[in-house]
Amino acid sequence: MVRNLFVRESGNYKTSYSDDMKMFGTTGSKIKALLIVLVVLSLPLFVSNYWIGLITLCAISSVGAIGLNILTGFTGQISIGVGAFLGVGGYTSAILTSTLGLSFWISLPLAGIVTAIIGGLFGIPSLRLNGLYLAIATLAAQVIILFVISRWDGLTGGTAGMVLSRPTIGEFSLSSNTGYYYLCVIILLLTVMYATNLLRTRTGRAFLAVRDRDIAAQIMGINLFKYKVMAFAISSFFVGIAGALLAHYTMIVSPELYNFHVSIEYLAMILIGGLGSVFGSILGAAFITLLPIGLGSLIDVLAGFMPDLYQLFSAFKDFVFGAAIILFLIFEPGGLAHIWLNIKKYFRLWPFSY
Repeated sequence: MVRNLFVRESGNYKTSYSDDMKMFGTTGSKIKALLIVLVVLSLPLFVSNYWIGLITLCAISSVGAIGLNILTGFTGQISIGVGAFLGVGGYTSAILTSTLGLSFWISLPLAGIVTAIIGGLFGIPSLRLNGLYLAIATLAAQVIILFVISRWDGLTGGTAGMVLSRPTIGEFSLSSNTGYYYLCVIILLLTVMYATNLLRTRTGRAFLAVRDRDIAAQIMGINLFKYKVMAFAISSFFVGIAGALLAHYTMIVSPELYNFHVSIEYLAMILIGGLGSVFGSILGAAFITLLPIGLGSLIDVLAGFMPDLYQLFSAFKDFVFGAAIILFLIFEPGGLAHIWLNIKKYFRLWPFSY
């Protein structure tokens, strides 16, 4: 019995659709997933409050990155307007909680729904646009949404922004990093489960068909308009949820927090993590979120030896960010997810080379 717990698949021996659709193929994979969840939930017991805050940011970014990967990685629709949709989610939650006095637990799903509706509307041109033209259309969405946010002073507070508060459960407030960490991790787990199972459904297979060859998909009877708009809506829903979580974590929303640079960061997350990979989205989000922290620590160390070059070292951050994207695109287009897959294959075959 104990041996069966650690059995690994050595081939694809599925004999039914139900076996092929299972999320966990073996008992060992179930145990491994359970251990990962237990480790994630027990992290606050072993790491400092500072690192809990950073991991919380990684979890929030992962939710948004998974949403963007559903659109770009699964469906092949390029979007560089993610920053604006984060803003829609953040401002919607801020207006519902601070202005209208609704509970966070009601405003959070509503923020995702409102963002999904707006994302679906901006996804309508995707039927006739592809590639660079679609990217420019989503960039236009970024400009339009931020213009409305910054100019509608009566609703959004304009450039001054809005102040939020942390959510509460009865008398208990999630004001601590640990409490908010558990909230974000639970939402991330639900997002991972949904995105993973999405690929096993008719809708997910239609997304992949549209990504690989949209004309052939249309000939096979797939409604391009329906599934492209649906991809924009589903993607925007999770991006809106991430925006609402981030807004209540920082407790402030302001137009400059959702600029074009944020959209580029999220695009970098899925490029570096791996297009079309849920796990890669998490790796990419963690990489991009923690990269400035690591570079900042390195710069502080180098500045101690060469203080005159501190300004040069500070400008080095943007160089490393751009260089990381270029190097991954050239040498590892599959991203961190492909690197992890290669590592797993190596140890699965070790000590053999075939």
